Amino acid sequence: MHRNAIYIVLLTIAGLTALGFVMLFSTSAFAQESHGDIYFFVKRQGFWLGVSLVVGLIAACVDYHFWRKLWPLVFAGSLVLLILCFVPHVGMKINGSYRWINLGIGTFQPSEMAKLAAIFFTAWWFEKHEKESGELLKGFIYPFAIIGILLLPIARQTDLGYTALIGGVVLAMMFIAGMRVRWLLPLIVIGIAGILYLATHIDERASRLMAFMEPEKYQAGEGYQQQQGLIAFGSGGTDGLGLGEGRQKMLYLPYAHTDFIFPMIGEELGLKFTLLTVFAYLLITGCGILVAMNARDRFGMLVGFGCVMMIVLQAVVNIGVTTSLLPNKGMPLPFISFGGSNLMICYFMIGILVNIHRHGNPLVETVSPALQRVRNSCRL
Repeated sequence: MHRNAIYIVLLTIAGLTALGFVMLFSTSAFAQESHGDIYFFVKRQGFWLGVSLVVGLIAACVDYHFWRKLWPLVFAGSLVLLILCFVPHVGMKINGSYRWINLGIGTFQPSEMAKLAAIFFTAWWFEKHEKESGELLKGFIYPFAIIGILLLPIARQTDLGYTALIGGVVLAMMFIAGMRVRWLLPLIVIGIAGILYLATHIDERASRLMAFMEPEKYQAGEGYQQQQGLIAFGSGGTDGLGLGEGRQKMLYLPYAHTDFIFPMIGEELGLKFTLLTVFAYLLITGCGILVAMNARDRFGMLVGFGCVMMIVLQAVVNIGVTTSLLPNKGMPLPFISFGGSNLMICYFMIGILVNIHRHGNPLVETVSPALQRVRNSCRL
């Protein structure tokens, strides 16, 4: 099964990307600021898809051990780019947050690159300190403190969603690497408490949290977007209204082509396609982890696992937000939503997964106790 797992991942991603272009073609004509061309967003996404395919191909061809040596440069570069977001005329303030930098041909979100930096560093650290993975300092405090250097500027951008996403993936990698559960649970509690504290002390985030707690009271304000998303799902029903026949995209649902494209799938294509979309991410999860489990070494296993979890957890957050299971957070749906930065980084991570598969050796057993428990469960 593990020999074919990567092909299932690639076919699944091709299907999600195709679905994304179909829905983007359907919704972007009604998107705000269409730049005088109803196909502007489709053309721009096509350009970024070409870039993403090239980046993914490079990642698939370059030996993944190369990133073990290059992680300091990726880490430092990510940190510099995150700081540049706050520099006038370089960083761009969109929707009240400094999260983007201007590249001339478009914008780039440095927190996307920070995902890779966090994965590479964590994998390198726990390969180098394999024997100390269960210790308090080298297996818990030191690595997470270093990751905190990346998380601080992201949190300063009021991007609590990406802060939680990267932190959550790093914790998952630390657990797989052998970190003891008794240190993991308190950190999760502290992290959730910290995010809630920030959310309640930032006016815009506090209003979103209140809208999540009392959706009917705030349905005309901060809860409007999620309310319209639910209406889209309800209107579509099982079979959908038909491709191109959705009504919420006609300026009723803000950002229908980006963060809230999942409700548009539900409205136009129905419950069948929304469930297929969810199943596609489940396939990526299972098959991607299977590829990581059969990596040749500990570094490859951790990098592969981190890449899979980064993509899938982001999908979970997006789907949770658009179905009102989580507070509103602007986070694109991987491979489907409009957005060049996210698409490029997602393809890059899949390229790394392909390279891990190419260099994999199913006869090599990984020494991680947590991974061995996962393997034993799969055999059962």
